[in-house]
Amino acid sequence: MNQKLSPSTILLLTLAPVMWAGNAIVGRAVHELVPPVLLNCLRWSLAMLILLPFAHRVFRRDSPLWPAWRRFALLGLLGVGLYNTLQYLALKTSSPINVTLVAASMPVWMMLIGALFFGTAISRRQTVGAVLSIGGVLLVLSRGDWHFLLSLRLVPGDLMMIAAAIVWSFYSWLLTLPKDPPALRADWSAFLLAQVAFGAVWSGLFAGVEHALDVQEVHWGWPLAAALAFVAIGPAIIALRCWGLGVQRVGPTIAGFFANLTPLFAALMSAAFLGEAPHLYHAVAFLLIVGGIVISSRRQAMAK
Repeated sequence: MNQKLSPSTILLLTLAPVMWAGNAIVGRAVHELVPPVLLNCLRWSLAMLILLPFAHRVFRRDSPLWPAWRRFALLGLLGVGLYNTLQYLALKTSSPINVTLVAASMPVWMMLIGALFFGTAISRRQTVGAVLSIGGVLLVLSRGDWHFLLSLRLVPGDLMMIAAAIVWSFYSWLLTLPKDPPALRADWSAFLLAQVAFGAVWSGLFAGVEHALDVQEVHWGWPLAAALAFVAIGPAIIALRCWGLGVQRVGPTIAGFFANLTPLFAALMSAAFLGEAPHLYHAVAFLLIVGGIVISSRRQAMAK
């Protein structure tokens, strides 16, 4: 696994948080139109239908998917079913700023899970990078006023987002294990469809439980249809593909720092929608987050 950040890898790992920022905004915007777990089910079912014409061969009897179906069922459960379900539930019960703040713990979970379950050591540079990156996120969320953070209170949705961050960390580390059939790994659409198909099944099961426990009316219309189209194509297919490639190139720990760009992009998008101009703290936060990425990614280069 190459630890050096190339321009193409930087682009891949930046596109994913751009899409995720849009996903958070759209998910919050439609939380009164559709139940959160059903939203996740519809999103990934649509994504599966979009991918099907490009990679339907993955379901043939002689496909390399079937000998490895347990692995893809696990990837689909973690990366598609659980993570996104927890995220949409969090957006329904918690404020966007709290959800984004909790999600900023992603690099910490990446490092801890890597050290505890995958035998990866935590270096001093990665620790410094984590502090800088999270500092940049906090600067954005506080809008340049640190006293603003003192008024934040954790609610059930925040706890769901902590669980989501842990789930995503496990998913990202599993992507690095060389257990995928080479034929699937080389075919991006088949590799992605294998995960999405299992994830759609898991999401359907979760949506069935949600329907049995809580009946919320679905408000069908063009706003919901447009939201589904976006979250199925952008945050689902494009982001998952970019993240998967980036993680395979540089590893989950370094990639985890790029996830901290999500709240920065979310803040900029919110500012754009609200007609507010960017502030100086946005630029400072960007430098802190990027600085954390650069410092952490130089670990291997300095060791050689």
